[in-house]
Amino acid sequence: MYRCKKEKEGYTMKKYFFLSALLAALLLLPTVLPAQDVKIGVIYPFSGPTAQIGLDHRHAVELVMDIVNTDKYKDWNLPLAKTLGLPNLKGAKVSAVFADHQGKPELGLSEAERLITQEKVTALFGTYHSSVTETASTVSERMKIPFVNAESSSPKLTQRGFKWFFRTSPHDETFSEGMFQALKDLEKKKNMKFQTIAVTYEDTLYGKDSSRIEKELAAKAGYKVVADIPYRRGATSLDSEILKLKAANPDVLFPTSYTSDAILLTQTAKKLNFNVKAIMAQDAGHIDPSFVEAVGKDADGICSRAEFSLDLIKAKPMLKEINDEFKKRTGGRDFSGTSIRCFVGFLVLCDAINRAGSTKPEAIQEALKKTNLPPEQLVTPWRGVKFDANGQNILVDALVIQYQDKVQRAIWPYNLAGAEMIFPIPKWSERK
Repeated sequence: MYRCKKEKEGYTMKKYFFLSALLAALLLLPTVLPAQDVKIGVIYPFSGPTAQIGLDHRHAVELVMDIVNTDKYKDWNLPLAKTLGLPNLKGAKVSAVFADHQGKPELGLSEAERLITQEKVTALFGTYHSSVTETASTVSERMKIPFVNAESSSPKLTQRGFKWFFRTSPHDETFSEGMFQALKDLEKKKNMKFQTIAVTYEDTLYGKDSSRIEKELAAKAGYKVVADIPYRRGATSLDSEILKLKAANPDVLFPTSYTSDAILLTQTAKKLNFNVKAIMAQDAGHIDPSFVEAVGKDADGICSRAEFSLDLIKAKPMLKEINDEFKKRTGGRDFSGTSIRCFVGFLVLCDAINRAGSTKPEAIQEALKKTNLPPEQLVTPWRGVKFDANGQNILVDALVIQYQDKVQRAIWPYNLAGAEMIFPIPKWSERK
């Protein structure tokens, strides 16, 4: 019995030393931890008058995450499409924490703070509205977190001397220059000259900046501004504004509106029989699919600056497959100019995080500064993505589209055009 006890104790000691040695050996092995998700805070309007924009942009972000996190789309010539996750971060997946700003600048600010301090996101992305982007980006600047913006077009956003703010798309100066050049090219083609213009715009940062630039460009082009009419964003009636425009009788109207205002503007123009030779809209509401869904063929003839048209499929064949995938997610809605910019911008941010090989803000900031994506890896008609010292992409170009049979057709520049511009716009009384 004594010997059995000794043997049992000996066995136990041997087992203890064996396990201790095994544990020591394991501790000497390199530690391989599972890759952590890279969380990005995504701020858009998911409720309120521009909620559909936010929903479309969420689908665009989720499509990018599928491209980055899986190899389902490895045949697409896009950054990170051929790999699983972020290869420079051990295959880490990208995840999004979505926040709703409802179109309110003060809510955009508070949501930016919450995403950084509570959700611990690596970077911020959004927000569509220039006024919301203005407030939300002050938070990221103060807290030294990268903020990438893909749609807000107020030039002031990249004129503040910020070090953590990057915009992938054109601003209103680039867009407006494109619209005025399109008018100049049309004058040459038709051997005619526009004399007068009018501007109407919603009274936020976006509208005020847009109208200022348009008036400056009109003066340079030799056009007289015969009406300068702001209106309250979300107005329930634009009768007074349209009657003022009708009395001014401009050759060209330049409206700057979000979706509900763009719809109301068109409906009121028809009701009050306000006609112009040409309309050059400042994107936003006028290129939102909800706009043409609401006004139907009354949209025909309206032109807008844009970044996207299905006509671009001729130059960028992969765009058809990408748009088809987007339509599956949105219930049949094509990419719009803003949702395609969201798609490109979020992909640029993911690519920068991968090149940084780190989730440290300073490393991502430095990678964004060194971004140099070629045009063949983009689905927008730009020369690439490369930021200047202010965080503005300097390789962007404008496109002008026109609604024809309720479809957006590229009409300028002429080398990318899929259709001839209908000019002048038929008067309401002449339409079928």
